[in-house]
Order: sequence, then C-alpha cells, then structure tokens
Amino acid sequence: MPTFETLPRFTADLQHLTPAQRRRFHRVVLDAFVPDLRTGLFRPGLRVKGVRIAPSVYELTWAQNGRATWQYGQEKIRGTRHIVWRRIGTHAILTGP
Repeated sequence: MPTFETLPRFTADLQHLTPAQRRRFHRVVLDAFVPDLRTGLFRPGLRVKGVRIAPSVYELTWAQNGRATWQYGQEKIRGTRHIVWRRIGTHAILTGP
C-alpha cells in the first residue's frame, strides 16, 4: 500500500464534497488507483495525465466531473510509492492544481 499525505488545500476541498462523492473517491483510489500505482500502468478510465501548467503534478479522474491532483513525493518506506494529494473537486480545480 503506498503512503500518502494531503496538502491543506486538499483537506479543505475534501470537506466541500458530499459524503457520496467522498465515498466514490475513496473507492476509486482503493479499487483502481492503488493497484495501478503498483504496476506503473494506469487504466484508461482513470485518465491519469500530467497537468500542463504544473510540471510533476498529475490529474486523476474519479467521477464524470470529479478530479484530484497529486504528485509523487519522497518515499517514506523504502520501495513504496508516496503520494501527495494536492486538490480535489470538479474540473475547476485544475486552474490551481
């Protein structure tokens, strides 16, 4: 299981999601993102791609209009990926990923 941290802006964004949206995000992360992270190949449905205006930041699609931005952080456990969650919400978060 990868380690992770959240930036304060992500935590604030998360509070604005409905409980159903939060459940959906967590389900997508556990059922798809984490397994794909282990293999290094993300399934097309997650639409993981780099954010053009922010080098080293990636976008993840977790619902039709649900996006989260993240980046790789320094490993906390040797050999285990570390994820820094940056923003979460609608497509609008990409203006300040």
